[in-house]
Amino acid sequence: MAASRFDVVGIGNAMVDVLAQADDAFLHRQHLVKGSMTLVDAARAEAIYAEMGPGIEMSGGSAGNTLAGLASLGGRGAYIGKVSDDELGRVFAHDMRAQGVRFDTTPLTKGAATARCLVLVTPDGQRTMSTFLGACVELGPEDVEASLIGEAEVTYLEGYLFDPPRAKLAFAKAAELAHARGRKVALSLSDPFCVARYRAEFRDLLARHVDILFANEAEICELFETKDFHTAARAVEGHCEIAALTRGAKGSVVMSKGATHTIAPAPIARLIDTTGAGDLYASGFLYGFTQGKPLDQCGWLGSLCASEVISHFGARPETPLKTLLAGLASPR
Repeated sequence: MAASRFDVVGIGNAMVDVLAQADDAFLHRQHLVKGSMTLVDAARAEAIYAEMGPGIEMSGGSAGNTLAGLASLGGRGAYIGKVSDDELGRVFAHDMRAQGVRFDTTPLTKGAATARCLVLVTPDGQRTMSTFLGACVELGPEDVEASLIGEAEVTYLEGYLFDPPRAKLAFAKAAELAHARGRKVALSLSDPFCVARYRAEFRDLLARHVDILFANEAEICELFETKDFHTAARAVEGHCEIAALTRGAKGSVVMSKGATHTIAPAPIARLIDTTGAGDLYASGFLYGFTQGKPLDQCGWLGSLCASEVISHFGARPETPLKTLLAGLASPR
């Protein structure tokens, strides 16, 4: 197999996040389920935005966050995602490239605006998201560049992207191209409500195309229709080569070929905002994996990256994650 030009190429919903603080009463008034992601149309997005408090705008999107984290660690990344040729689309493209991530997907010149995600952060650090997909729904197999997929050691698929129908075709194409070149395919389940909508399709994708699975406790339990994490963890064995399952304050569990590694959470001074915790866990894990690190060290680096992002607002690192690499030797 030829040497890879990129460590990871990510495929996901390209969007700009608008983050604001809110209390539980605000979520109740807006009929939002705390800790979930809800798809909204343009009118609903405008209505929520009008009622939100002061916000912070920053480029986001789950796979976009993961690739930004990978680049911050010193990894080589590329990204495929659809934006419009508008102000937010240009901001998103600039942010990705400025962080060292290749981003060449052709933008829309007419039609829907660039996607945005309204992120409401409650005092306990939980985030509740209302997402207007906008231009994301136009991503299709024609946007998946064969040479780019073939040049990446891992192709990383964002589960949120399962909502736009043509994206499923893009996923299948990318996975087939990656495996044809002997590369790995990783999938993030993204959200338990997303899993509930597409459980059968996710199981099929997992069985046929996925080598590395990322999921949190709620997502893996939803996938296998159980309320018990250990039952779900046993169920996923044999479905993919590696399963990295995050459990919040309980750390994470990494499973592969009958071996199970329990990873402690990295310490944090203060929990501010859980937005991006899973995304940055994937950044650290995939960086370690593509550098040939043992799986327990991959999990520990994932925990370190997650701890950085939840210590401040926003889903992308505030300080270079390269500084965390010394933590690889920390106790697990």
